[in-house]
Amino acid sequence: MGVSALPQAAFSQAQTLTQRQAYPIPASGSPNGGIPLPVTAAHSSGSDPDRSLRYRLGPGDRVSMSVFKVEGYSAQVEVLSDGTINLPRLNSVPVAGLTLDQAQRKITQLYARYLRRPLVYLDLIAPRPVRVTVVGEVQKPGYYSISQDSSRTSSLGNVGAPVTTVVSSGWPTLVDAVQRAGGITATADLTNVTLTRQEGGPMSAQNSYQFDFLATLLGQARTVNPLLMDGDIIEIAKLDGVVPNEILIKAGKSNLSADAIAVTVVGEVNAPGLKQVRSNSSLTEAVMAAGDLNQVRADANFIRLLRMQSDGSVLSSRLRFDPAAPLGSTNNPALQNGDVIVVARNGWTTFNQRLAQSVEPLGPLLNAASLYNILKGP
Repeated sequence: MGVSALPQAAFSQAQTLTQRQAYPIPASGSPNGGIPLPVTAAHSSGSDPDRSLRYRLGPGDRVSMSVFKVEGYSAQVEVLSDGTINLPRLNSVPVAGLTLDQAQRKITQLYARYLRRPLVYLDLIAPRPVRVTVVGEVQKPGYYSISQDSSRTSSLGNVGAPVTTVVSSGWPTLVDAVQRAGGITATADLTNVTLTRQEGGPMSAQNSYQFDFLATLLGQARTVNPLLMDGDIIEIAKLDGVVPNEILIKAGKSNLSADAIAVTVVGEVNAPGLKQVRSNSSLTEAVMAAGDLNQVRADANFIRLLRMQSDGSVLSSRLRFDPAAPLGSTNNPALQNGDVIVVARNGWTTFNQRLAQSVEPLGPLLNAASLYNILKGP
C-alpha cells in the first residue's frame, strides 16, 4: 500500500535535503510495527513504502540465531561495542547498521561456505536502549537512554517544586524523551518540535521532521507521537513575542510540562519566600501565593522580575502590579522555574524608615512620627 499525501492543516513539513517530508498518522494494523513512514516526492500513490525506517542492529542488541535442522549452530548473543556478534564457527561477524533481514542474509552467505543451502533464523530478543539527544526548551537538555521496559517512569521536576512522575510503557516515543528531559520550559514553542535522524545507517544523510503538538493540544489538528530510533536528535524551539493566554494554559497543563515550578517572592508581600505555583503561572498568581501585596508598605508600580538567562546573566524587568492584566502581557508575564519577584517599598515607607534611622540617636522621646509632625507644621 502506498503512502498518500496529507492535508497541509494537519502537519507542518520540514525541508530536508531536497525534499519536504512529514509524518502521516499511522493506520491501525499498519505494517512496520506502526512506525510512521515519511511522505516524500518519491512516494506517489501505489509505490512501495519506504523501508529505510526498518530497525537496525547496534551495540547492546541481543539476538537469537539458529540454523534449521543443524545441531550445534544455535546461539543467543549480544552485539558488542565494535558492532560484531560471535557465532559458532564464524567467530566475529559485523552486523552494526544492518537490518535483521540484511544480517540474516549475510550470516546465510557466510554459513554457505560450510553448509549446503543453510536456512538461518535470526530474531531480536532484547533491543538495546534508545539513545537520543534532547536540546532546546526543556528543563534538562542532554543525552538520554530510554529502554523498552514493560513500565518506565519519567520525572518532570524543578528545583524546589514537587516532582511529577509519568509512567509509560512500550517502545519509546518523542514525548517520552521530552518527559525524560524534565518537560518543556515556559518559553517552549510546541509548534516547532524537530526530530532529526539518520535513517539509512551511521553513514547516511540526516533527515529532519517538524511537528506541531500545540495544534493537537488546542484541538485544531492531529499529529503523531513518533517512535524513536537510536541516535535521534529532538529540538524544541523557543517562543518569540507575547504568547496568548489560552496557549500558555494548555501547554502548562499538558503532560509535556511539570505540574509546578518554584519561584521566590520577596519584599513587601505578606508571606515572602519560596513559592510553588503551577507551570506557566502568571506574576499575579505568584504574588497572590505570597499573600498579596502589603497594602501599607508596597509600591504596586515598582515590581522587579529577575530571571537567569542561559548564558548565566540575569535579566531584570520593571513591571507594574496589575491583577487585571491578561496572562502573557507585559505586566503579567508567564513565570519560569527559578524566577525571583521583588516588590519594592512605597515612598512613604522608605521615607519613614530613613527618618527613623536618622533620629534614632536622639532617644525615645523623639520618634519618627513626632518629628514628621514637627516638620509638617500647623
